[in-house]
Amino acid sequence: MSGNGGALEEARVPLIDDLASTEKYYENGPLRERVWIEPKKLWRIVGPAIFNRLASYSILVITQVFTGHLGDLELAAISIANNVIVGFNFGLSPKDVAELSGMVAIWMIPLHFSFALQFPLQRFLQCQLKNMVTAWVSLVALAVHGIVSWVLVYRFRVGVVGTVVSMNFSWWVLVFGHLGYTVCGGCPSTWTGFSMEAFSGLWEFIKLSAAAGVMLCLENWYYRILILMTGNLENAKIAVDALSICMTINGWEMMIPLAFFAGTGVRVANELGAGNGKGAKFATTVSVVTSILIGIFFWLLIMILHDKFALIFSASDPVLKAVTNLSFLLAFTVLLNSVQPILSGVAVGCGWQSYVAYINLGCYYLIGVPLWGFHLGVMGIWGGMIFGGTAIQTLILALITLRCDWQKEAEKANLLLQKWSEV
Repeated sequence: MSGNGGALEEARVPLIDDLASTEKYYENGPLRERVWIEPKKLWRIVGPAIFNRLASYSILVITQVFTGHLGDLELAAISIANNVIVGFNFGLSPKDVAELSGMVAIWMIPLHFSFALQFPLQRFLQCQLKNMVTAWVSLVALAVHGIVSWVLVYRFRVGVVGTVVSMNFSWWVLVFGHLGYTVCGGCPSTWTGFSMEAFSGLWEFIKLSAAAGVMLCLENWYYRILILMTGNLENAKIAVDALSICMTINGWEMMIPLAFFAGTGVRVANELGAGNGKGAKFATTVSVVTSILIGIFFWLLIMILHDKFALIFSASDPVLKAVTNLSFLLAFTVLLNSVQPILSGVAVGCGWQSYVAYINLGCYYLIGVPLWGFHLGVMGIWGGMIFGGTAIQTLILALITLRCDWQKEAEKANLLLQKWSEV
């Protein structure tokens, strides 16, 4: 490279074709054309990502379905080991369930090692618009999981251990599918083989990853702490069942905003990497508006079916009544969650993970958790989560995003790319 000027000029070129638009396009292009093109770019990432997340989530669901046919004890055990919501409530479980859960948890150790490879590989491919690859790999893994589960449970009568082994196997199918595509020529522009150069800039990467990890953990653990506190209420079994049903519904719907979280991060990061601050701002606007419209749809759906959707999970009148009482809060949680992950995706695309970690700590733990002290029961806990945690977090992230100097962020991204080009 001839010098710093050449490095900067090279850094302003999109790293991968078609991932970013030109700066001129966003400055001078007609609004109608921009509104038509940007959603297509977004859905090119988000569409397969939604399918990928739903398929991966369904592996856990299929495991519970097969286990449920083995017996109530086995289903309770796999739920505790598989779902942190139930797992926090060992004190509410009979001794035999807790013992079997401990055994199942040991067999699930390989699953956690697969996460360490699966998620980086998934994001690596996602950043290059290889989303259909991740979707097909997820579909294959889901099909394999159904077949292997049937063989182990019904053919060889392995029992609950068989369902766990099948889940481990299926997640490693995901890992080797993504890894095989990456190293066998699927990404010729970004993967040229193993090299010691991969360790250059490792400390900066660790700092960014640690901040992102803290950001996600602080938010994710908060939901688990809510269940833990619910287990200490009167009529804890009904309270936990009702809150768990709402968490499950919320979890299914969250697959869509989380896909937008990933897609927005990719779009914003690529536009900034191309030196296109206005393009990043427009991509953010399109992502937020699209996700809000989807959130409004599910908000209306829950409000209309507020006394019906719990029948999928339970026929108990006390539980159904408790879920109906919570449905209003669930609907607004879904609505807020249609915005918050997208703004977090903007933060990831801009490299603001450490700031969001502090925001999550303050909103969820310094404001949300203490609201439990008002002794309002499960309604108070859920309300604290919404108004003390998610709502304030969303408001702060929205203000930060609105006040963002996008061109300055693009210049910072270019300087970072220049630094990497000199390595």
